[in-house]
Amino acid sequence: MTQIMAQAFERAAALPPDVQDELGGLFIAEIESEVRWQRAFDQSQDELARMGREALEEYHAGRTKQMGWDEL
Repeated sequence: MTQIMAQAFERAAALPPDVQDELGGLFIAEIESEVRWQRAFDQSQDELARMGREALEEYHAGRTKQMGWDEL
């Protein structure tokens, strides 16, 4: 465990039980969200690579045009 994490747990341990439970619930939800995001990101790499190859093929084939930021 890192020093910052240990400090957070130490400070949380000094709070009333109901506040500890609330913080614990938020912490667990954040961890679960991070795990879901990482899983989705890991599973999307093949699709992102395919899309990148497709975009380069379109560019090299002359099927794209350069646009300015105000044209989006």
